[in-house]
Amino acid sequence: MAKLEILEFPDRRLRTKAQPVTVFDAHLKQLAADMLETMYAAPGIGLAATQVDVHQRLLVLDVSEEHDAPHVLVNPEILHAEGHQVYQEGCLSVPGIFADVERAGKIRVRAQDIEGAHFELEAEGLLAVCIQHEMDHLNGKLFVDYLSPLKREMVRRKLEKARRQAEPQAATA
Repeated sequence: MAKLEILEFPDRRLRTKAQPVTVFDAHLKQLAADMLETMYAAPGIGLAATQVDVHQRLLVLDVSEEHDAPHVLVNPEILHAEGHQVYQEGCLSVPGIFADVERAGKIRVRAQDIEGAHFELEAEGLLAVCIQHEMDHLNGKLFVDYLSPLKREMVRRKLEKARRQAEPQAATA
């Protein structure tokens, strides 16, 4: 397995709409395994293929406390959503930034597993938030898009400043 590079906002590739997965093969299984390794190492609870510059409809997540309950969703689609909940979200592509985002409280999702078999999943709470957050990535949307334009620009500037400050340190390492 290999850790993958996670794209960071405002990288334009994060705005790419992912295409449906049509081939379920060893390459897809390896990608899912690499994404899980990358997500756990980051550390995070979800990762969409778009975030690692692969523009296919694939996401991985694990909201368990022990990090031992991974989910792999291929070609996910929300069949039903109800209620509302507000969670303070963060994102591996927007490091160090957290904001309240309103999402559906309960969802039913249809997806395929890594072998291509269809299944449905009912989710609420953090699992529902995570699925919706990662599905946004597959559609080229980030959680900062739920913020005001002013706050989004502040986030962009803060991340660029952090990158500039990190560059001299990386050059001397």
